[in-house]
This record gives sequence, structure tokens and C-alpha cells, in this order.
Amino acid sequence: MIDEPTATPAAGVPPLATAALGEAPVGPQPDEELQEPAPSMGPARKAAIAAGVVVLALLAVFLYGVVAGGDDDAITGPSPLDGELAPAIDGVTLDGSRYSLDGDRGSWVVVNFFATWCPPCVQEHPELVLFEQRHAAIGDRRVVSVVYGGPAESEKARAFFDRNGGNWPVVIDPSGSLSVDYAVAKVPESILVAPTGIVLGKIRGGVTADELDAIIDDVEARAGVAS
Repeated sequence: MIDEPTATPAAGVPPLATAALGEAPVGPQPDEELQEPAPSMGPARKAAIAAGVVVLALLAVFLYGVVAGGDDDAITGPSPLDGELAPAIDGVTLDGSRYSLDGDRGSWVVVNFFATWCPPCVQEHPELVLFEQRHAAIGDRRVVSVVYGGPAESEKARAFFDRNGGNWPVVIDPSGSLSVDYAVAKVPESILVAPTGIVLGKIRGGVTADELDAIIDDVEARAGVAS
């Protein structure tokens, strides 16, 4: 694109006169105050703002997925966290005790993101109960649920577990920060954490006890990880 030529004021024409001819005067005018230039953002502030935008975007995706509901059938696949140490889970459970994911090192942990109003979550629950009972004596494979919501959802979850069973920790996540940490977009979604504490895949949608065991067996074989 060819730029239009800019008019050059004739010699001896004062700046205010050039303004009258359609050009903005260059430089401060008699009635204008000199203004300090806006301070530029340093790299650390830019990085902090960028990180905040990413967190808000992930949380928005999660909330949209929560409202939309989950999938009925299990879909296995890689997690964005595969090969990384699982984000810390250290929080209060429905029974008022405290749970830490680090305490389950040495066992496979199925981190299950759950909501009482999610039909696939409700359908999946008896299978998780069966899976937990199957491995309770050995302790080689465990379940921990994460419930997103405030006090009202916590009360609903407590009543749900009282009615339907499930003898595993249920961590309350009122701010949704754990969902963001684990890049969860919909419920139900389960993250597989190896005995070493490393994330090795995820399951989106409801899953049966047999499917869950088969998936972990397959991941163990491919990754060379033993329970």
C-alpha cells in the first residue's frame, strides 16, 4: 500500500496555523501540560497477567462443560499433564477430615471429578463402589472424588454418598481450582495417577469397574509401571 504524502507546512507557518489546515500540531501547545509517559509493564507483570488469563480461560471451559454435562460412555486418552507430577490435592473432605494425594503414593489413584446433578456421574457411581471394594483389602488401587461447589453442593454430595455408598475421600473444591489444575472440562472425568505420583492418562465420561481395571492394566503394561 502506498502511503499518502503528508503535507509539509510552509516555512514560517506556526503550529497552530497548521492545525487550522487539518493537521494536528506537533509538540506541546501553550495551554497544554506535559504528561508523564505511562510506565511500561515489566516481564514479570506481563507473565502474571498472561497466567491469570489462562487460568480464567480454563475455569470458563470447565464451567461450560459442567453446565453442559458429561459423556455417557468412557473415552480414554492422554491428559495434558501426562508424565508430570500430579497437582497437589490437599483439602477438607465431606466427613471433615483432611486428605492429601501424597499420602496415597505407592497405589494407583483414580481422581474422579464428580457432581450430584450429573446423570453420567450418578450412573457411574455403583461401578466406582465396586472398584473400590475390589481393591480395598490390597490397597493397590484407590479412588478419590473431587466435588466442585459450595456448601449447598457439599450437603447434596454428603447425602448422595450416605444413600449410595462409597468409602473413599471426597474432597470439596469450592473455587474450582483443582478442576483448573487438572484441566478438567466436563464431569465425570477421572485422572489416572500412578503409584509414583505421575499422571498417566484420563478417562472422560462414565466408566465401569471392569473397564477401569482393564485401562489401568493396559497403562501399566505400556508404561512399565507396577502396582
